[in-house]
Amino acid sequence: MENIIGVRFRTAGKVYFFAPGKLEIKRGDHVIVETARGIEYGYVVLGKKEVDKAKIVQPLKPVIRLATAEDDARDAANRIKEKDAFKICQEKIQKHGLEMKLIEAEYTFDNNKVLFYFTADGRIDFRELVKDLASVFKTRIELRQIGVRDETKILGGIGICGRSLCCHSHLSEFIPVSIKMAKEQNLSLNPAKISGVCGRLMCCLKHEEETYEELNSHLPNTGDHVTTADGLRGEVQSVNVLRQKVKVIVTLEGDEKEIREYKVEDLKFRPRRKKEKGEKAADMADKELKALEALERKEGKSKLDDN
Repeated sequence: MENIIGVRFRTAGKVYFFAPGKLEIKRGDHVIVETARGIEYGYVVLGKKEVDKAKIVQPLKPVIRLATAEDDARDAANRIKEKDAFKICQEKIQKHGLEMKLIEAEYTFDNNKVLFYFTADGRIDFRELVKDLASVFKTRIELRQIGVRDETKILGGIGICGRSLCCHSHLSEFIPVSIKMAKEQNLSLNPAKISGVCGRLMCCLKHEEETYEELNSHLPNTGDHVTTADGLRGEVQSVNVLRQKVKVIVTLEGDEKEIREYKVEDLKFRPRRKKEKGEKAADMADKELKALEALERKEGKSKLDDN
């Protein structure tokens, strides 16, 4: 077993793991760690926890130290500098006439690099822009093209539920979401009602997917023929997934029809075949692969470092 802590950085929603060593670190602390980008200032979202070594992706880098008051002040100063960098970059983008939307400017903790995140409809040739920015900031410049979901993750906001957006508050990585999930939950397929702030399907559709799949597996489909506990035969008009009740158009004497509601346990019908995890994963992978490929072709990704 080995102790780990989970750390999140401001513009990187993913949680990264580090070895706390002998330091007493708890959730909510700020720490100084070494990453692929250099020395970084991070926020602890997962306190010290023991994990099986086999489950840890090695090498696990150690925490350098708990953030000091001086580190906190330096990070705050970087936030102020980022606002100025953002304005300057916007001006340079307009000067070069580039069709791109600047989302965020970020200084690395050691000021070794300035990163600019932007969105654009296609690929952007920003080589001249990078040279211009490097001459202003006198440090390494990196421009990263991101998608609309990444943009929303960085900026944050409030969802239709009234809470902070899932992607900004707790999701480490984006999860595949499909229209099938909305159908499974009997939601309106109106794009305006099932799309998030980013304009894509809401991430929260995934949260209750397994619960709805389990509940739906006990229910008949609309249009199925069933036999009721009182010996009547009928056709399913609608189902209430959460209440586990079914409205059935039953045929009475004299071919008279009537809509009655029954508990699912009072009906006899051929149950839906419940897909195994492997089958569901294969179906999802097949559908999502095409969607992701189309999305990547549309958004693209461009990155250029000025060394």
